[in-house]
Amino acid sequence: MAETEAHRDRPTAATGSGSILVASNRGPLSFTVEDDGALSVKRGGGGLVSGLSSIEDADAVWVCAALTEGDRTAARQAPGGRLDRAGFTALPGAAGGGQNVRMLDIDPGTFARAYNGIANSTLWFVHHLLYNTPTAPNFDERFRKEWASYEAYNTAFADALAEEAAPGAAVLVQDYHLSLVPSLLRERRPDLRIGHFSHTPWAPSEYYRMLPDDVARDVLTGILGADRAAFLTRRWADAFADCCASVLGAEVRRPADGDLEVVYGGRTTRLGVHGLGADADFLRERAHRADVDSRLAGLREAVGDRRVVVRVDRTELSKNIVRGLLAYRHLLRTRPEWHDRVVHVAFAYPSRHDLPEYREYTAAVQRVAQEINDEFGTESWQPLILHVQDDFPRSLAAYRLADVALVNPIRDGMNLVAKEIPVVSEGGCALVLSREAGAYAELGEDAVTVNPYDVVATAEALHTALTMPIAERTDRCKRLAAAATALPPQQWFLDQLHALA
Repeated sequence: MAETEAHRDRPTAATGSGSILVASNRGPLSFTVEDDGALSVKRGGGGLVSGLSSIEDADAVWVCAALTEGDRTAARQAPGGRLDRAGFTALPGAAGGGQNVRMLDIDPGTFARAYNGIANSTLWFVHHLLYNTPTAPNFDERFRKEWASYEAYNTAFADALAEEAAPGAAVLVQDYHLSLVPSLLRERRPDLRIGHFSHTPWAPSEYYRMLPDDVARDVLTGILGADRAAFLTRRWADAFADCCASVLGAEVRRPADGDLEVVYGGRTTRLGVHGLGADADFLRERAHRADVDSRLAGLREAVGDRRVVVRVDRTELSKNIVRGLLAYRHLLRTRPEWHDRVVHVAFAYPSRHDLPEYREYTAAVQRVAQEINDEFGTESWQPLILHVQDDFPRSLAAYRLADVALVNPIRDGMNLVAKEIPVVSEGGCALVLSREAGAYAELGEDAVTVNPYDVVATAEALHTALTMPIAERTDRCKRLAAAATALPPQQWFLDQLHALA
């Protein structure tokens, strides 16, 4: 779909057959153009794919964007971008539950400006409080071009959903990439039941107002086009309501026995909370396959009989990997009894390397890791094992091996790693958890809590976790695993659907 196509006449009548629709930037299928020109397809991962597989409705449709050249080729070959009509969902394991998929071939320039310029370099930075405010952000003419592309990108989704939806259909719009879609879709199809889910934190109102006034209003009113807006924790829902009140002057109702409500422009939007949990059955089965066993054997050989501190993250700025490494260095400097008795296994997988801030951050992670090994390593002991190449089986192997899990983000909507490691850990792990992770609301009682900015206190928390009696550690890990799996992806999705109804 070219950029100009996003501004065609708005459809107003029900023309589609989809009774349940999901919209997200990333879809359940990923395509690659092989050397011979043929397309190969693989199933996407993550909670959304697992969640959609719970829908037993042959008319459900997932609307997503083409992210790669392979995706765009597939979308162009499929009638109206409907991959199911080109036979792709017939492939084994292609899509969760064999669902229908419409992939949008949005102009690559428009997509890049919307995705990198606005979604990942503006909205993500605002909600995770990442800006170095003396120098950034600068909302200049380049930003305005990016914002226009973000509007066009959201319009393309709204148009596609309006076309695919049956009368009175339920539409679940996912995340900050598509914050304008609910109101745009409401204009086109007022008959629909529309929900929006935010997978990120929500910024406090004083930080949110850093956005240009019109943009700040548009993002809020975009989401308020939904009948229901949902969040991972009550904290993020409250922050959204506060922004609506301070930026829009909206009325916020806080009934004692129900969801928060935001009343604005003659409409009421209910706010809900759904804390996405780990998929225990999948994790436990996947963690004991042969490829994980082989990687676990390699890790055990490298670690020996030492205690193991594990972290698994993307090299995302909000994950706070560098301060975590500095805390481990401080532990070794101030607690020499841990020399040759502990190994930190740190997996920091590439993220958004098309943005310079992320390339620089990955380089900083590698530099600090090397400094730690140079300072403390011996011929028989490598105190830190760092990998920056993505390897899911290796991550699961590390989960199984963990005595301590370090999860110290400066801000996180949820953080599923904090939930996954206790589920998979074989010996029962202690969890060192940032109070700024969304998962803290559910796991904080049985975790060792840290202020993510306090390197010294984080080092002490690691010591506390490493010296925790085995019985206490095991009991805590069992309670953590139970809390972590309370709302698995399938139920998480169905709960939103039922609440929208």
